[in-house]
Amino acid sequence: MREALSAFSRLIHPNHKRLFEGIFKTLETGLSKLGDTAAKQTKSISELLQLIKDIPMDGKQSYDVLGFIYEYLIGMFAANAGKKAGEFYTPHEVSVLMSEVIAHHLKDRETIQIYDSTSGSGSLLLNIGQAIAKHMDDNDSIKYYAQELKENTYNLTRMNLVMRGILPGNIVTRNADTLEDDWPYFDEQDPVNSYNPLYLDAVVSNPPYSQKWDPQHKDADPRYARFGVAPKSKADYAFLLHDLYHLKPNGIMAIVLPHGVLFRGGEEGVIRKQLIENDHLETIIGLPSNIFFGTGIPTVILMLRQKREGSDVLFVDASKGFAKEGKNNKLRACDIKKITDVVIARATMPGFSRLVPKTELQGEANDYNLNIPRYVDSSEPPESWDLYASMFGGIPLSELDALADYWKAFPNLRAALFTLDGTPYAQPKAGDLAEAVRQHPEVAKFNDAFARAFDGFKPWLHSELIGKMLTLQVPRQAALICEELFARLAKVGAVPLIDKYQAYQVLDDHWQPIAVDFEILQTEGVDATRVVDPNYVVKKKDGKDVEVQEGWKGRILPFDLVQLAHHRKELDALRKKEDELADVVTQLNELLDSFSEEDKAKDTFNEAGDKFVAAAVAKEAKELAAEAKVAGAFGSDPYEAKIIQAAKVLANEKSLKAAIKKDAAALHLKTKATIEALSDEQVHALLERKWLAPLVDELHRLPDLVTSSLIAKLQALVEKYRITYADNARQIQQAEKALVSMLGEMDGGEFDLKAIEELKTLLAGD
Repeated sequence: MREALSAFSRLIHPNHKRLFEGIFKTLETGLSKLGDTAAKQTKSISELLQLIKDIPMDGKQSYDVLGFIYEYLIGMFAANAGKKAGEFYTPHEVSVLMSEVIAHHLKDRETIQIYDSTSGSGSLLLNIGQAIAKHMDDNDSIKYYAQELKENTYNLTRMNLVMRGILPGNIVTRNADTLEDDWPYFDEQDPVNSYNPLYLDAVVSNPPYSQKWDPQHKDADPRYARFGVAPKSKADYAFLLHDLYHLKPNGIMAIVLPHGVLFRGGEEGVIRKQLIENDHLETIIGLPSNIFFGTGIPTVILMLRQKREGSDVLFVDASKGFAKEGKNNKLRACDIKKITDVVIARATMPGFSRLVPKTELQGEANDYNLNIPRYVDSSEPPESWDLYASMFGGIPLSELDALADYWKAFPNLRAALFTLDGTPYAQPKAGDLAEAVRQHPEVAKFNDAFARAFDGFKPWLHSELIGKMLTLQVPRQAALICEELFARLAKVGAVPLIDKYQAYQVLDDHWQPIAVDFEILQTEGVDATRVVDPNYVVKKKDGKDVEVQEGWKGRILPFDLVQLAHHRKELDALRKKEDELADVVTQLNELLDSFSEEDKAKDTFNEAGDKFVAAAVAKEAKELAAEAKVAGAFGSDPYEAKIIQAAKVLANEKSLKAAIKKDAAALHLKTKATIEALSDEQVHALLERKWLAPLVDELHRLPDLVTSSLIAKLQALVEKYRITYADNARQIQQAEKALVSMLGEMDGGEFDLKAIEELKTLLAGD
C-alpha cells in the first residue's frame, strides 16, 4: 500500500499536479492507526481489501458505484460523528433541495461553473452538479470549484470529485481560508495567464455557523466594502457576502445559515438592510430543527441573486414537514418537492409560504427584521371548547365549518350527517357516521372520479418503464411520471382533499427500488432478470461472525414474487402446512400450561425441551399397555394422559417441521430454475407485478385515506361534546352517594370512625 501511494505521487502528470498532489496524505498518515506494528497494519489492510474486493470497478457500470459507496460511508460517519459532522457534511436531503432550485435556474445554459466556498466532503457541490446534469446533454460542460480550510476535509473534497468521473480539467480546488485567502487565484509561476477573478453561475455553501473571525481591515476588502463587515463574534454574513461577490450578474446562490441571521441587530442588521434595499435577497426557506448532524439549532437557506427584476422576498416556513429518523429530523421527498415547487413558482401558500413586498420589510412594524413567523403563520390553531355545547351538548357549527374543504367537495354531506335546526349547534343524525359517510352518493362519486382519472395509468407506466427500460434516462423519467401523476390528480373534482405531495411521496417510495433495478438492467441487459445470486448471511462460528451461503436470491426478481406468479399451488400447500404447525405449537403450549406445579415437580417432567420430549416419549411407551385405561381417564386430565398427549403433539410438530423444510427447499430450487428459464414476456409480466402493481394500488388507496380522515375528525367532534358537564356532574353525584353508603358499612377505631364521618359529610355536601 505504501509503495502504491508513493508511486502514485511520483507519476502525477504535471498538468494535474495541483489537483492530485497530496490527495492521499490523509490515508498515508492514517495507515499507522491501523496497528502498532507493520504486521498488524498489513493484516488490517488485507481484511479491508477482502471486504471491498467484490465491488465492481471495471468501469462497465452506468451508475456511480464508488461514488455511491463513498457518499454512503461519509453519511454514516457523519451520523455518528456528533458535532464534528457539520465540518464536512451537508445532509443529502438539504443538498437535493438546494440543487433542484439552482438546477431550474441554470437549466438552459450550455456551460456552467459552480463553486462551494466551504466544500467539506464535496457532497453539496456534487449534488448541485448532478441536478444540473439532468437538464444537459454533456456533463463535461460543468466545471467545479471548491475551497476548504482543513487539509483532511479538503482531501475528502478532492477525492469525492475525482471519483465521480469528472474530468480533471473541470475540477479546481483550493486548500485555504475562505475569509482570509480569497480569490483571484493565480499560479505564482504564471500569474498573467492563470489569473482568474472567479465569477460563477452558481455559488453554494454550508459554512460553520456563527464562527469567530478577524474583521480587522476587512472594510477595504471588495467583498465587504459595499455592504459592511460582519461582527467579530459571528462570521455568518462574511461567508454570505463572499459568496455573493463571486456570483455572476445572472447567477444564483444558496447558503445555509443559522436562523439568527434573519433578525440579529448591530452590524448584521446593517448588512441585512443593504441586501434588501439592493434587491439581492430572493428567497428564505426555514428548515426543521435537528436536521443537521451535531446541532439542533434551526437553520435557513437563503437564496440570493446579483441582479433580478423583482424586489419582493419569498418566505417559506418548511419547519413542520419532516420525518423523524433517530435523533435527527429528515426532509422527505414530498417535503423537498413541495418546497421546490413553491420556490420556483414563487407562490403564496397559506400557512407555508408568502411572497412579501419590499415595502412591508422596510416598514416601521418590521424594520428589516426577516424572522419567518412575522410573515408566515404555520402554527396550528389551538383547540377550542364551546361552553354551550359543553353544558348542553350538540356540535358547534363553527367547528364543523373548519372542515370547509370537505363540505365544498361534498355539498350535501353535512345535511345528511347532522340535523341543522337554525341554531349555532348541530345534532348527529346518522347512527353510524362512518357508514353514512362511505355510502353517501357524493363520496362514491368522488371515488369514481379518482378511478376514472387513473384509468389507463398502469398501461401507460408499462409502456414508459418496461417498454423503454434499457434506454430511458432515470432522473428525467421520474420527472415525467410526476408530471403525469399531477395532471391526473388535477382531473379529480375534489383535488384539494388529496394532497398531491402525499401522492408524490407514494411515487418516490416506490421509485427508489425501481431506479436501482434500472441501473442494473441498463448495465447488464435483460438477462440480469434471469440471474440468481448466492444469498449470504452472517452467522456465528467459533465465536466469530462469518458469511455463509443460505440458498439463492434473484438479482432483480424476488423469489416470493416468482412463486406467487408461477408456483402458487406449491406455495399454498407449504403455507397450509405452516398454518398447521402454528396450530400444533399453540396446542402444545396450552397443554404444557395445563400442568400443575405439583406435576412439574415430578421426575418425569422436565421443562428443558429436549429432555421433556424424551421423558414424555418414554412415559408413553411405558403406558402403552394401559393406553385404553388412560384414555378413558383422560377426561379428568390425569398427569399420565397429558404426558402421552404431549408426546403425540411433539411428534406431529417434528413431522411437520421436517415436511416444511423439505417442501421449502424443493420450492426454492424450483423457483431458481424458473427464474433462470424465464421468457422475455414472463419477465415483463413479473416486472409489472414488482414495479407497477404496488405503486398503482397504493395510489388508488388515497381516496379512502381522505374518507377515513373525515370520519376520524367527525367522530372526534361528536365524542368531544357527547358527554356534557351535567352528565359528568350527575355521574359524580351518583358515585359520591354510592361511596357514602359504603363508608357507612365500615368499622374501625375511634379516630378512624371520626375521619370516615368527616369524609361522609364532605361527600354529602353538608
